[in-house]
Amino acid sequence: MSSITTGTASSADVVLIGGGVMSATLGAFLRQLQPDWSISIFERLDNVAEESSDAWNNAGTGHSALCELNYTPQQADGHVDISKAVVVNEAFQVSRQFWSYLAETGIVANPRDFITPVPHMSFVWGEANTEFLRKRYEALSQHPLFEGMEYSEDPAQLAQWMPLVMKARKPGQKLAVTRSLNGTDVNFGALTRLLFGYLASTPACTLHTRHEVLDLKKEPDGLWHVKVQDLRQNTQRTVKAKFVFVGGGGGALPLLQKSGIPEARGVGGFPVSGQFLRCKNPDIISQHHAKVYGKASVGAPPMSVPHLDTRVINGQRALLFGPYAGFSTRFLKQGSLMDLPKSINGGNLGAMLAVAKDNWPLTRYLIQQVMQSNDERMNALRDFVPDAKPEDWELVTAGQRVQVIKKDAKKGGVLQFGTEVVASKDGSIAALLGASPGASTAAPIMLTVLEKCFGSKLAEWEPKLKAMVPSYGQKLSDNLDLCKTLRDKTTQTLKLQDL
Repeated sequence: MSSITTGTASSADVVLIGGGVMSATLGAFLRQLQPDWSISIFERLDNVAEESSDAWNNAGTGHSALCELNYTPQQADGHVDISKAVVVNEAFQVSRQFWSYLAETGIVANPRDFITPVPHMSFVWGEANTEFLRKRYEALSQHPLFEGMEYSEDPAQLAQWMPLVMKARKPGQKLAVTRSLNGTDVNFGALTRLLFGYLASTPACTLHTRHEVLDLKKEPDGLWHVKVQDLRQNTQRTVKAKFVFVGGGGGALPLLQKSGIPEARGVGGFPVSGQFLRCKNPDIISQHHAKVYGKASVGAPPMSVPHLDTRVINGQRALLFGPYAGFSTRFLKQGSLMDLPKSINGGNLGAMLAVAKDNWPLTRYLIQQVMQSNDERMNALRDFVPDAKPEDWELVTAGQRVQVIKKDAKKGGVLQFGTEVVASKDGSIAALLGASPGASTAAPIMLTVLEKCFGSKLAEWEPKLKAMVPSYGQKLSDNLDLCKTLRDKTTQTLKLQDL
C-alpha cells in the first residue's frame, strides 16, 4: 500500500485534513497500527499547529475536571452531579496513557517538551458558592480518579497555595479553594509538532503545508476524490483516498458539508472567539504557579469559565487571565468573515434559527463581552489579582471555537458545547466538530474515530491498542487497582512527579 504520485494526482490510503493535534493524534495511532498504509496530510497555513492547537490559542489546561466547575453542575435539590467530571477525567487518563506510550517508545524524546505538572485549583467566594464547592469536594474526593484533592477556607492556607490571588485581598471575604497536585499544563502546539515530525520521518507519509483542500467527493470507484490547491504554486490536483479525516478545527464543518454524506445534513456551527490578558511583568508571573478556575457568568459558554492560568511555553513560564468571549463570523482565526454565512443552508437553517431563539442569554453575554472596555476587563481580573495594574497586562486574541448545532425533534435545534465525531455509515470519512474539552481528549476521540470507521480491523488491532492505551476497553472508575497503577505509571513516564 505505497503512495503513488503523478504530476497532477496522487493516491493514499489515508488523507488527513488539517495540521492540528487531532490529525496528528490519529496519524500517530494509524502509523503504529498499520505501518504499511500511506498517509497524506494537508494543512492550509505555513506550518502545522498554527490554529487552535497553538499554545497561545488555547488555555493549555490538561482538562481532567480537577478544577473546571462547569463539569460539576449543582442540581435543583442542591446535589452536585459529578458524572460529567468522571467522564472527562477518564478521557484525559486515556490521553495520558497514549502520551506515556509515545515517551516509552522514543517517539517523543522528552515529555517535558509538551507537558508540565501545574496544580489545578477551583476558587470561589461568597456563602452560596462556598457551600457549592464544599459539596463538590465531598463528592469528588471520594472518587479514585480525584484522589488527593484538598479543600480549604483558611486564608493563611490559601495564601500559601496561591499567593498572587490572596495578595492585597480585603479581609473578611468568604473564600474557598480546592487544590489538586495531579494537574498539568499542556503545550498542544509542541505536542502536535512532535507528532507530525514523527509521522513525516516514516515511510509513505507526506506532509503538505500551504495546501488547501477545496472539495471532496465520493466517486463510483469507491474512493474519495480530494481536490487540493497548492497555495505556493497556485496549482490544483486531485488526491484519491480510501479514508479521509477532516480535522481542520472550525474549518471542518464546511468540508463536511461538501462531502454530501447524509450524516452531515442539518449540522450547523456557531463560532465563539476568545481573548486573554497576558502578563508582561516577570515578577508577577513568578508569584503564581497554578491554574485557578472560577465560576462562569450566567449565560456564558463553558469555554468562558474565568481562570488565572500558569502556562509553560517553550520552557518559559507565562501567566494568562480570561477568556473574554467574543463573536466573529470566522470559523478559524485566520479564516474568512464569510465562513458562517456560507455554512448556512436549507438543511440546517431551521436548527440554527431555533438555537438563536432559545439561547438569548448566550447572545446577550457575547454582546456584553464584545462591548467591554479595558477597565471592565481589568475589573474581572481583579477578582483574581486584586492589585492588578493595566500596564502589567496586554490583550491577546486566542483561537476560534465552533460549537455544533444539530436538529432536535422537540426544540428544532440544539447548541452543543462538547466535541462530536461525525462519520459516514461506510466508515470512509470522519470529521471532528466542536470544542471543549477538545485537545485534552484527542486520544480517546481518535479511538472513537477508529471504532466508527475501522470496525473490521479492531480485533486485529486490539493487542497494539492495549499496548498504547492499557485501559482500552475498560473504565478506570470500575477498576480501582488499574486506575492507581496507570496513574502512577504515567506520572513517572511523563515526568510529572515534581511540581
